[in-house]
Amino acid sequence: MDYVSVEEARQASGLRLVLTAGVPGPWGESAKAILAYKGIPFLPVYQEGGGENPELLAWTGQNSAPVAVFDDLPPVCHWLDLLMLTERLAPEKPLLPEDCARRAEVLGLSALLAGVDGFAWNRRLQMFAPMMALAEPPQMIQRMAHKYGWSEQAHARSAARLCAIAAELDARLTAQETLGSKYFVGADVTAVDFYWANFAGMIKPLGPADNPMPDYMRATYEAVDDVTGACLSERLEAHRDMMYRRHISLPLDF
Repeated sequence: MDYVSVEEARQASGLRLVLTAGVPGPWGESAKAILAYKGIPFLPVYQEGGGENPELLAWTGQNSAPVAVFDDLPPVCHWLDLLMLTERLAPEKPLLPEDCARRAEVLGLSALLAGVDGFAWNRRLQMFAPMMALAEPPQMIQRMAHKYGWSEQAHARSAARLCAIAAELDARLTAQETLGSKYFVGADVTAVDFYWANFAGMIKPLGPADNPMPDYMRATYEAVDDVTGACLSERLEAHRDMMYRRHISLPLDF
């Protein structure tokens, strides 16, 4: 992917999307997949994963990715704000149902995956653990661990939290199968389907041909304990694969 600098992005118009360069960050990959599905073009902007990113901080008020900036609107970095921006830009391909009950389902399930204390949040806490166990953890890891709420207690409950969320998703798919649907809510693809497809890779990433991620990152993603590894049921893995066949282009480009 050809990135521009923050300085270049600030001079541009249209949609600019800040992404962690060179790696498939799951929040960023979700945003990219949703934008591609909706046919919304964007200018990719460079962010250093775990870095201080002072130029990005000065522009957007924070130093993480993803961040979306459309024309002169305020920057948005929360998964829900990003999703709502895409709904506004391409309402003809909605990923949130109009029906209020189903809309609440999609948003609730999406929050279990992408939100604070959700699936990806807790998996990230697990990834910090080996480095945080060192006598002197790297400064970058300490900075990220503090930012995202790492503690011994939070890490201790992470596997149970992951499995509870995965069990709920599996139950949803089971119920949907009886209705003839392969999606989590209703008969059509919604935002939660995209989030699951991308966050599932934090336990079992796609192979190198489809996901040419750095070796160190693959090793980190694949290093799961037995309890966490068992969260990915055959049904959930099949849903992920279906999403890539139907809705998300491969190989990933980051």
